[in-house]
Amino acid sequence: MSKYRFGLPMSGIVLLALLAVPRVVAHDLDLVGPGVNAVLVFAPLVSWLVVVLAKRASNPLVTLTVIGFVYGVFLAIGHQVLWTWAINEEPRLGGNLADVPEAAQEVIFRAFAVAASLVTGTLVGLAVGVVAWLLQRISIPYFRNRPR
Repeated sequence: MSKYRFGLPMSGIVLLALLAVPRVVAHDLDLVGPGVNAVLVFAPLVSWLVVVLAKRASNPLVTLTVIGFVYGVFLAIGHQVLWTWAINEEPRLGGNLADVPEAAQEVIFRAFAVAASLVTGTLVGLAVGVVAWLLQRISIPYFRNRPR
């Protein structure tokens, strides 16, 4: 059993989640092309996977889901901070909600953006966690849980 609640120290979880933040900035500010963007998307995820498996976290699925959630928090913060630069035209409600005051509409859209960021980050972490779980179960002895 690991001495850490989520398989790694919280500082390690936060640092791993921070690896994905440059992609948030680069994407929101439209700073990079598709090739560099792909590297910024997948390099942090591969790093998460390698570190969690190499450290033999007690439950990589949980560890990586938590890393993903923390990434989602950073994703939400990044999108909120960069909102005015990333959004070319403020979104507006339509239909029966078109008369909602602009300030209320902004709060609604930002709240949904935060929720979407948290869900996205968590699902990304969960997906990487499933990959870790599968790697542990197939014939890759190095990645299997065993005493250090």
